[in-house]
Amino acid sequence: MRVLLIEDDASIAEPLAEGLARYGLDVGRVATGGAALAGPFGDIVLLDLGLPDMDGIDVCRRIRQVSHVPIIMLTARGEEADRVVGLEMGADDYLAKPFSMRELIARIRAVTRRTRATADPLTGTAGVTGVPEPAAVRAVGPHPAGGALVVDRRTRQAWVGGTLLALTPKEFDLLALLAEDPGAVYSRQAILDQVWDPHFHGPTKTLDVHVAALRRKLGDPAWIHTVRGVGFRLVVPASHG
Repeated sequence: MRVLLIEDDASIAEPLAEGLARYGLDVGRVATGGAALAGPFGDIVLLDLGLPDMDGIDVCRRIRQVSHVPIIMLTARGEEADRVVGLEMGADDYLAKPFSMRELIARIRAVTRRTRATADPLTGTAGVTGVPEPAAVRAVGPHPAGGALVVDRRTRQAWVGGTLLALTPKEFDLLALLAEDPGAVYSRQAILDQVWDPHFHGPTKTLDVHVAALRRKLGDPAWIHTVRGVGFRLVVPASHG
């Protein structure tokens, strides 16, 4: 597995790269956001938020505009708001400094396990409007405004009315889970266990951030209903007319 480590502090980056190498990972290290954006991103990105040339959250946003590569933020920032913004920009997980190598490896394994089937967004997705029909496809709808929601686990793509949705890996996993049983209520804990990890200890707002992003991308917030005190369910929005 190829890892892109974006860390400007050599005293942190060098032992980190050595530790990752001992686990059989091929590590490429850059010290600035500009160098990181020049690519390649490898199979996973470890992103320090405190970079000398630009904010790490902005680097995360710009990587996510062109790639679905898994991103784990490495941050010394204690503010929950920073972590939530980073997750909203498309990061898959975060790890607060200081952390152990074992914990980092566990996070890498968990993130890559969830996203290993993600298709490269630069191949085969641009301009796609047709909807595939393999067995892995689930269709929900149709929406009164026209077109069903289609979720294809095989290609990890989703459409509404034939329009391809630009989803992050986490957003796709969340949508695919809810689409497994439209109308059924999934508890917050069940979603965190299945979409994140049973040992996920991130901010509780993480799930709400991803639900809000999904609602925007689906084009109608009514696709995902909040069941107060319990969780969320996927439903076909009612006609507005």
